[in-house]
Amino acid sequence: MKSAAKKKSVAKKPATSSAKKPASRSKSTTKEAEAHTVEVEGVRLTHPERVLWEDQGLTKQELAEFYAGIADWLLPHLVNRPLTLIRCPSGAQKKCFVQRHSWAGMNDAIHRTMVPDTSGKLEVLTVSDIQGVVALVQSGVLELHVWGATLADLEKPDRLIFDLDPGEGVEWSQVIEGALAVRERLKAQGLESFVKTTGGKGLHIVVPLKPKASWKEALAFTRSLAEAMAKDEPDRYTTTSVKNERVGKIFIDYLRNNREASAVAPYSTRSRPGAPVATPVAWEELTSDLKPNGFTVENLAKRLASMKQDPWSEIAETDQALPEAKRTRRTPRKA
Repeated sequence: MKSAAKKKSVAKKPATSSAKKPASRSKSTTKEAEAHTVEVEGVRLTHPERVLWEDQGLTKQELAEFYAGIADWLLPHLVNRPLTLIRCPSGAQKKCFVQRHSWAGMNDAIHRTMVPDTSGKLEVLTVSDIQGVVALVQSGVLELHVWGATLADLEKPDRLIFDLDPGEGVEWSQVIEGALAVRERLKAQGLESFVKTTGGKGLHIVVPLKPKASWKEALAFTRSLAEAMAKDEPDRYTTTSVKNERVGKIFIDYLRNNREASAVAPYSTRSRPGAPVATPVAWEELTSDLKPNGFTVENLAKRLASMKQDPWSEIAETDQALPEAKRTRRTPRKA
């Protein structure tokens, strides 16, 4: 993420190039093996022709090549963060399941680490490079969700998430207004924020932090802001997850700001029709022309190649922490 020019060149690179060299090395194998295996970024894919999104005819190999082509954009938001994975071995239209821990035959490019937990030790999965991502694709992973903290300090989040989830009857324009309202409330407390589409119906507002506050403090802060919005405009916002109470309202989900909670990673695909991709955008891009699931595996590379600047270029350098006054005021209530 150091230069837009570098990323631009990566995005322009044909996605298939990452598989061409390894594929040529498979000539010494039998014809049968050639028909069922291929290498992408040095990782062996079996059944590369398996279709993962039926409507697009998008295959396992094409998904691996997609990630390889956008590696410089994806990895800064993914590396060394505990993962929650959505695996769909037979494709997005078939059975999918959540995976948080290691499994039999897991590729060594996917790392397992034991970390302290309230019950003793907890195994978490991480990746450190594009090989790890391709290995996840080999195992049928269609969604990459990440914690709001890194292995360097799991007890102190470095990113907060406000997930705006529109209920039935909510217009896209209202979701945009909600995101801008969250941004303004954060600004009033001295915090800069960033936004991304989710590949679903809503938006995520992301607040980068220096890892100083605890998870308990992070949750209290995000809950306070969400509840204030719901109190001020109860006809527009709610903090309840009960579906029949969310009709016509936007659910402001602050519960992702817990230690083991996760949110879809920037540039991760979603196991939904159209092969949408959760995509960082600039605040200025939040218009009616933008669609929450408009960026896909098929068109994202073109977007990245045409961009003059990464809309999240400053997220890693943003030096900010939760307001001390808020944290101090809530301390007596926790005792």
